Amino acid sequence: MKLTPKVITPGNRSRGQGMTEYIVIVALIAVAAIAIYQLFGATLRNQTAAVAMEVAGKDGSSAITQAGTAAGKAETQAKDPTKGSLSTYGNQAKDGQQ
Repeated sequence: MKLTPKVITPGNRSRGQGMTEYIVIVALIAVAAIAIYQLFGATLRNQTAAVAMEVAGKDGSSAITQAGTAAGKAETQAKDPTKGSLSTYGNQAKDGQQ
């Protein structure tokens, strides 16, 4: 069995470049998703808990109320111009507060 060296053609390079660009785009989407989850984390958790309780046949109204409260806090904080930087980052994922 004789091994021959692989010749790199321009087509191979552009395919690698396309894959690199794809990875960069996926990474940017992941960072954006993490930021959105940090802002609305408490709301999402409470809504998921409410759905799980309803599917299990229990009353999920308390979790729905908590989700509404967390959404209100997130909206207030999103509109606050003094909290637009990482220096004010805090416990947002837990209770919707910065």
